Amino acid sequence: MITLINNRLVKIFVFFYLSALSPSCSHTQFQKKKKENSKEEYWKKEKSINFLILGDWGRNGEFHQKDVANAMALNGIKDKSNFIISTGDNFYPDGVISVDDPQWSKSFEDIYSGASLNIPWFTVFGNHDYRGSIEAQLDYSKKSRRWRTTERYYSFEKTIPNSNEKVIFIFLDTNPFDETLNKKYHSDLSKQDTAAQLKWLENTLTSSNAKWKIIIGHHPLFTTGVRRDKLLNIRNTFLPFFNKHEIDIYFAGHEHDLQYQKPEGKTHYFISGAGSEIRPVSKDLLQTKFAMSTNGFISACITKDFISITFINHKGKQLYQTSIIK
Repeated sequence: MITLINNRLVKIFVFFYLSALSPSCSHTQFQKKKKENSKEEYWKKEKSINFLILGDWGRNGEFHQKDVANAMALNGIKDKSNFIISTGDNFYPDGVISVDDPQWSKSFEDIYSGASLNIPWFTVFGNHDYRGSIEAQLDYSKKSRRWRTTERYYSFEKTIPNSNEKVIFIFLDTNPFDETLNKKYHSDLSKQDTAAQLKWLENTLTSSNAKWKIIIGHHPLFTTGVRRDKLLNIRNTFLPFFNKHEIDIYFAGHEHDLQYQKPEGKTHYFISGAGSEIRPVSKDLLQTKFAMSTNGFISACITKDFISITFINHKGKQLYQTSIIK
């Protein structure tokens, strides 16, 4: 009996010890430190790349869009976010028609007005964006200092602070691969060369030696939302690339909820599509780590050793946190 009790105590101790060691982005790297022989204080050097992920948002501030924006602004201050990623459907219901479209002010500039959100925005496009002018969204980069998207699909690499390691961010245009879309009502969707994009994707992945590989697209490969099992053509198209090149993370939107799916394989699948209107979501016992129908966004942090992902709702409450160690 005594041996059994001791074994249980050991297990409890190990559980709490490992929990305490679990990596996360508390951002204590910005703690102040006094210089020797001086009362002057200075900020420590940044140790991570910090960013926010938002999707399916542009609704004139309605459906808690403004509340999500306010929560993002507060989180951006706390975590000192470097940039923002949008997973698409930036403007409802029919995108924008020009760089002077009223949607730019009503759904973007006037909503994400917090100083901490005045940082680079890197976006992909959703099916609702394709109902308007994609060229107008690309051209807005010439008018706005923070709207940085100039191509339909693109990539960039960043060096992780305090290391020689890099992370590559790859932004896809998944819309031309969605067989459920009526090309008649989605601007120049039919003109997109899917073969050229896939060739570009393969070349980009092959030529990169980044430690962390992150891909962003509008359509999810795995979801337990209302489109569950309805986007198999998207999965069948991109999953071979993900498996071959061992992609670490795929961020998507399209589903109006927050999800973390981990099916078989190396890739972790996150959905951040709850920037405004939300929809029901279910769970799959074999792959769902987290799924919630609530407004919110994702806060992410990358170091050379781990990536921390935190789901946050429109009230600023942390809903779920996980870390990917490598």
